[in-house]
Amino acid sequence: MHVLFVCTGNICRSPLAERLAVAYSARSPIPNFTVSSAGTRAMIGHPIHHEAAVVLEALGGHPSNFAARQLNSRIASAADLILTMTMAQRGAALQLAPHQLHRTFTLSEAAELASDVNVRNLSDLAAHRPQVADHELSDVPDPIGQNSEFFATVGVQISNLLPPVLELCRRASAPATD
Repeated sequence: MHVLFVCTGNICRSPLAERLAVAYSARSPIPNFTVSSAGTRAMIGHPIHHEAAVVLEALGGHPSNFAARQLNSRIASAADLILTMTMAQRGAALQLAPHQLHRTFTLSEAAELASDVNVRNLSDLAAHRPQVADHELSDVPDPIGQNSEFFATVGVQISNLLPPVLELCRRASAPATD
C-alpha cells in the first residue's frame, strides 16, 4: 500500500507526516507499505523546513535526504491512499486525479473514519465518509511564518492523527483469514 501525503509547499506538514509514518510503521511493520509526499505549490527540491525538521526529530522521525516535489496527476494516480492537510488540498488533488475520489481524504477525516471499528479497508473508509461532516474536521494549519511553538503544535497534531490511519493500513494489508 502506498500512502501519499499532500500539503502546500511540501516542506513542512506533508514531509512531517511522511517521515513520521515511516518511523511509526517501522515499530510495527505493515506489509508492502510505502509513503511519499508532494505539494500543491511545492518548493521543488528544497529540504524539510528547519523548524519542521527539529519537530520531526523530536517526534522520532528523520529529515535527511528529503527533497520537495510538485503534486501532479501521475503521483496522485499512483497512490493507494491520498491524505491531505486541508480540504482545499483535497480538492486540488482531486482536480489532478478525479478517479481517486474514494481514496482521497484529509488526514483528520481519515483518522476520524479509521477510528471506527467497522472500517476495515480503504473501501470502508470511503463508504463511511458521509458519517463525518466536513465542518466537524479540522485542517492541519500551515506553520510557515509561525514560531517554533506553532511548528511543534502542528507536529503533535499530525503525530496524533497518524496512528488510526496506520492501523487501518495494517488491517487493510493483513492477509485475509478464513
